[in-house]
Amino acid sequence: MRSSLAQTPARRRRLGWAAVIVPTLAIALNGCSLFAPIPTQRGLLFEQNDLANIQPGSSTQADVQQILGTPTTRATFDDNTWIYISEVTEPVVMGFPRIDQQRVIALSFAPSGTLQTMKLLTGKDAREVAMVSQTTPSPGSKASILQQLLGNVGRYNPASGLGGLGGLGSMGNNGYGHGGSGNSLP
Repeated sequence: MRSSLAQTPARRRRLGWAAVIVPTLAIALNGCSLFAPIPTQRGLLFEQNDLANIQPGSSTQADVQQILGTPTTRATFDDNTWIYISEVTEPVVMGFPRIDQQRVIALSFAPSGTLQTMKLLTGKDAREVAMVSQTTPSPGSKASILQQLLGNVGRYNPASGLGGLGGLGSMGNNGYGHGGSGNSLP
């Protein structure tokens, strides 16, 4: 009589397959996490305690720069407005990155360099800017792509400037190839 602990060859084969399949599935499913999008921090990393150390009325530009570093940008027409931008983005397949978190700090300084106001803006404060589908006309020729590609074929001749001076170039064009004859506008 066989004991209940003894294994038949069929049962050993099933246990062998299970010993191979279970770890393989575990590794394969865990490997899917390798393809998960990795969030990317962009801009300034700042914490709330950094902002607590900046006080309007007493902090100076030097204090702010020591705590937060160089501003991401400054206002276009006012060098006394510093802007720090921070965002966390996540890549999206076949598209633009998705913004998970966005914070902007706008600091306004008095001409003396003392901080006047501090505004913390988030993604909720953002405004949508509509894109205009019109095109801006630009001056120049109306050449097609093919005309642009083939337009300068045969115009450039580096040997034309040699002019018998022993390879030093002609005095008329300072030795720069064709003297600009192929680059003039009509």
